[in-house]
Amino acid sequence: MEKKDKVLFVIPAYNEEENIAKVLNEIKNDASFADIVVLNDCSRDNTKEIVEQNNVKCITNIFNMRYAWNVQTGIKYAYQNNYDYVIQFDADGQHIAKEAIKLYEKMKKTNCDIVIGSRYLKDTGYPCPLFRRIGTRIFEFVIKLFCKQRIADPLSGFQCLNKKVIERYAIMGNYPEFPDANLVIEMLLLGYKIEEVPVKMRLREAGESMHGGVIKPIKYMINMFYTIIFILIQYPRKGK
Repeated sequence: MEKKDKVLFVIPAYNEEENIAKVLNEIKNDASFADIVVLNDCSRDNTKEIVEQNNVKCITNIFNMRYAWNVQTGIKYAYQNNYDYVIQFDADGQHIAKEAIKLYEKMKKTNCDIVIGSRYLKDTGYPCPLFRRIGTRIFEFVIKLFCKQRIADPLSGFQCLNKKVIERYAIMGNYPEFPDANLVIEMLLLGYKIEEVPVKMRLREAGESMHGGVIKPIKYMINMFYTIIFILIQYPRKGK
């Protein structure tokens, strides 16, 4: 008998009481083959109670750890519980469960290490804010220059990871605050195979984005360039 894959949706959540129930129900209906873990980042609302009412595993922090380290905590949980694949999924309703299946199927077909759900590989009609679109283009160019591969949506957190990547991320002591283009660059330079698949995404219906306002996007860009410089110093340039 063929072994059944163990697949885990990792969902970081902070004050998502208006969105989380709909997200969980959608995954249960459209990706029932997978398990779910929600990383409740010390929410001040009823996120924890709603997750538990839906009979979903909820890991609640005793203080606010922020997005990236919640993602890594979920990956650590997957590593400790011997999951074969992790699907990183947002709690705000932007990611679509049926689209997540495309990531999983692409990974099974290509046997790659990471599959990124891309908003820009094809025109899906996603109305990306101008600032983020500019950042995407810049990082797409940097990846092409140093890694010799085009990644159309290097800022997408909608990803599927295989067991090898789960283990690496779980034990990383320097997991970045914003695990986006910087982590893509590092993994490519280390020889991991990354593929993209076009996906549809929705806009957040309720709540506040972690990149909202003016200061947060500026901080994000500075942090991203800072970490990319250190990665390029640390690892040899691909194709040299």
